[in-house]
Amino acid sequence: MHFTLTARPPFNFQSVLQSHGWCQLQPFRLEADTGQLSYILRLSSGQVVDLEISETPGGIQVQTTQLTFSEKAEVMAVLTWMFGLNLDFSNFYEAIRGKPPLAHVEKRAMGRVLRSPTFFEDVIRTILTTNTLWSATIRMTANLVGQFGDPLPFDSERKAFPTPQRLASATEAQLRAEIRLGYRAPYILDLAQRVASSGFDLELFKTSSLPTLELRNQLLKILGVGPYAAANLLMILGRCDFIPIDTWALKMVSQEWHGGQHVTPADVQAAFEKWGEWQGLVFWFWDWAYLRKAKPD
Repeated sequence: MHFTLTARPPFNFQSVLQSHGWCQLQPFRLEADTGQLSYILRLSSGQVVDLEISETPGGIQVQTTQLTFSEKAEVMAVLTWMFGLNLDFSNFYEAIRGKPPLAHVEKRAMGRVLRSPTFFEDVIRTILTTNTLWSATIRMTANLVGQFGDPLPFDSERKAFPTPQRLASATEAQLRAEIRLGYRAPYILDLAQRVASSGFDLELFKTSSLPTLELRNQLLKILGVGPYAAANLLMILGRCDFIPIDTWALKMVSQEWHGGQHVTPADVQAAFEKWGEWQGLVFWFWDWAYLRKAKPD
């Protein structure tokens, strides 16, 4: 079946895909030649479906298997969350208007960050990005999906992201040896077991009314989530008050304002604190001079 979803304007499908690297991680699959995004989704009924998502004027169009009325409603709600179709960035654009390093942002309708269907999945993905190379994050995610995900009925090689219940049945030794999660194994297992036991509803973070600082403190209580991961997760939740500071952030700020000299996380924060509630997005989409110089003519 085929249907479309409308986004609050302005909206740019490719800007969402390029907002960060999630589209490179299973069960996402990006078709480089067409720009179409595929995602393998496990519905609440247990059925596994392939969502083929592409751009249409003012929103997205979706091709998938035949769904019941309730299944279609579930998929529509999931995609609205994943692409932030209902988000309003008018205040953000007003705040950055006239700033040359951010001139491209409104033109390209940037601001939305691609999300996973569940916050559980986003937390797992984020933990897998810490203290490692991106290639290792891709590998670890693929291993998790391949070992524990439910397959498509017509293509057993393509699988959905594992449920908390399925991951909770693993052992730490298995996650270390077979999935090669390293020190992250106990963190992933602990989170899956807590969520699977219904003692910790991660999805409530999506609609939390807590002030951002309190929400951050709650995220920091999750094993494996430090300041960098918490800032990333806050961005996914639409809270942009914090900057995900890692070695890349330190390098960019050093090159942009400190002549390549050593900088600290406090220097990164000082560079963007004037942007207040938008500082995370401003950092995320800043047009870094260092990267412009590195591009071939």
